[in-house]
Amino acid sequence: MTPATPVELSEGRERALLWLLALTQFTVIMDFMVMMPLGPQIMQAFTIGPAAFATAVSTYSWCAGLSGLLAATYIDRFDRKRLLLFVYILFALSNLICGMASSFHLLLIARAFAGITGGVLGAIVMAVISDVIPVRRRGAATGVVMTSFSMAAIAGVPLGVVLGAKFGWQTPFYLLTALSVLIWAIAARLVPALNSHLTKGPTPVAQILPDLFALIREPAHLRAFALTGVTMISAMMVIPFISPVLVGNHGVAPQEVSWIYLAGGLATLFTARLIGRLSDRYGKHNVFRYVSLFSILPILFITHLPDLPLLAIIAFFPLFMVSISGRSIPMQALMTTVPEPARRGAFLSVNASIQSIGTGLGAWFGGLLLSKGTGAEILGYGMNGWFAAALTVLGVLWVHRVGAAKATSTPAVAKPVASPAADPSAP
Repeated sequence: MTPATPVELSEGRERALLWLLALTQFTVIMDFMVMMPLGPQIMQAFTIGPAAFATAVSTYSWCAGLSGLLAATYIDRFDRKRLLLFVYILFALSNLICGMASSFHLLLIARAFAGITGGVLGAIVMAVISDVIPVRRRGAATGVVMTSFSMAAIAGVPLGVVLGAKFGWQTPFYLLTALSVLIWAIAARLVPALNSHLTKGPTPVAQILPDLFALIREPAHLRAFALTGVTMISAMMVIPFISPVLVGNHGVAPQEVSWIYLAGGLATLFTARLIGRLSDRYGKHNVFRYVSLFSILPILFITHLPDLPLLAIIAFFPLFMVSISGRSIPMQALMTTVPEPARRGAFLSVNASIQSIGTGLGAWFGGLLLSKGTGAEILGYGMNGWFAAALTVLGVLWVHRVGAAKATSTPAVAKPVASPAADPSAP
């Protein structure tokens, strides 16, 4: 296969592409996030407890992790655009199946399918960013795409909670199906061909697994994967259980949870791009350290939450959301600088796999620490907070070990240019 000449994107086209990727990630994040505030309704609908609900959350993550690992064997063998469109339409189908699930076991199967597709999409999105944005502007670009987290919290989750409360928990998944199809149609026209990484030709099939094992064993890659895993486990020991704890322990009505997520999402909408720019200016390692250390206080507060009025919880939640989402921005930007360009897609696929596996481990382990008290009360959440805080400190101490891998060879990969002002020598 002979690749096309890399596309030189105008400033407007580059901006439109980044926001399209943000919308793509919005649907993936909403698909995962909306399960959490719908937890009380799903638990009631299928007569399950916190541990079983955590299994539903972690099933998505386990499958996303396995699919991301598998994607590392083929993601660099195809045009990024074609792969994005193919996987994204399967993602839309997975949401349709989730909405149609009539039993808890069918829901688990549907969430597994959603994880298989959603796990690959995250790696593809980051690979596209790495292909078109030079490293000196990747923090800001990652910040734009990470506003998908804010959009999911501002619009996706509150709307999903309201629709779920009024029309049934399945409704948000039908909404995601329709929205994903619309975004797919726009992506088919807007995303350029991205195949400059194919100049070396496809790797022989017999060499795929040895290359994957070599990529994983690379010391610089292992250090990066460790940071991703620790960070995700610490977050997911807390996040999936916020809504069930607020409803069961503090008397918050399910429809009121949407206001809490709305407040947090609005805050991150303003801070995501700011944190991205700060990462470019002051260094990705430094910003990760400071935001992670700050996140410990909101983590411990929300897992030891006293009885507070709803307005007080709404006022506090932005601190939690800003810190948890904020530490992911410099970390994700840092990950794009670790691998060689020719192995970037495979590395980011494995990293996405580690991210998903860490998400599943955090949700699963966090669920094991919890138990049901009288009525809907959930016990043991404070211990989740202490474990999450300890893992956050470990990440802060570890991040200085993460850096670019030494090139094993000089790949004959043409460097795509993001815009007329881009540095053509940047990876």
